[in-house]
Amino acid sequence: MSTILEPQSANNAPDRETKVIDLRSDTVTKPTPEMRRAMFEAEVGDDVYGEDPTINRLEQRAAEVFGREAAIFVPSGTMGNAIAIKVHTRQGQEVICEERSHVFNYEMAMMSHFSGCMPRPFFAEDGILTWPEVKRRIAPKIYYRAQTGLICLENTNNMAGGSVYPTHVAEEICDGAHEAGIPVHLDGARVFNAATALGKSVAEITRKFDSVMFCLSKGLGAPVGSMLVGSRSFIDMARVYRKSLGGGMRQAGVLAAAGLIALEKHTTRLKEDHDNAKFVAEGLSQIPGIKIDPKRVATNILVFDIAGTGMNSTEFTQRLAKRQVICGGVTPETVRIVTHMDVDRAGCAAALEAVRAVCSATAKA
Repeated sequence: MSTILEPQSANNAPDRETKVIDLRSDTVTKPTPEMRRAMFEAEVGDDVYGEDPTINRLEQRAAEVFGREAAIFVPSGTMGNAIAIKVHTRQGQEVICEERSHVFNYEMAMMSHFSGCMPRPFFAEDGILTWPEVKRRIAPKIYYRAQTGLICLENTNNMAGGSVYPTHVAEEICDGAHEAGIPVHLDGARVFNAATALGKSVAEITRKFDSVMFCLSKGLGAPVGSMLVGSRSFIDMARVYRKSLGGGMRQAGVLAAAGLIALEKHTTRLKEDHDNAKFVAEGLSQIPGIKIDPKRVATNILVFDIAGTGMNSTEFTQRLAKRQVICGGVTPETVRIVTHMDVDRAGCAAALEAVRAVCSATAKA
């Protein structure tokens, strides 16, 4: 299988003074005017002492939204996942995850470096693990085998094209794992996208997980930050490990103020991004040389095959960048586009026109 590459800026990116349509990720959004005002006016204190009132409000609200006992604000989703893995496991154990998962590919081997655990990844169709597949990978109770310490799911699965776990599939994994005495963590960086696609609340689709991490700085549009939710004892331990990773922040309420707006207001607009992604997928499917099935686009992420264009992903993204559209290569044959609140339908249409122009020019060359 081709190596998965983290989406990066295309070389020869256009001058930032020109109007650029940036579809690399939903992390590139800028804080809204309402967020900027809230950040400016935020009531703050020292969060390491537990005295930042805005942080405390955000953590309380996140716990309420997910139906959990407690929550903690962390600078990034990577830190949130690293902390969760550390709390749930002990050194020398294995973590079962999907082959394209973020915890395996894009977190600097933190489960090994920080937690002393080894990943046990395997490929699943559409990035969606099932209990029969997971059960086969659980280590037998033999003293010379590294034992399974944790199962980590990702919803939505980023590099599988934003695929969504059906709730009953995720719950079957949780039930089976718990019966085997194994905790389950959810990398829910885009879990609100999953909930939107399923037409359910995040509390409903995550209720059986032992812990959940979700990002405020992706589809929800906050400039910085993620949340980790779970039991009171889990979050108490998470606070210890957050500090050990250098994540203990002081007057962080200026960030939490934007996070509160993201959590309360921006979760309800994600369907717009999903509709835009489907619009782009339909357009891409009609361009010669590009392969994508629009029916499989569930949220705001598209991963499409460009092998038929005669270009690799580096050439493709560089040529698009010259037309003021930025996206990222996943493998030499595939490219990722992510729709978000800073690119409207007109911007998506313009991006499609740029793709058509690049493919047409290449075909004529």
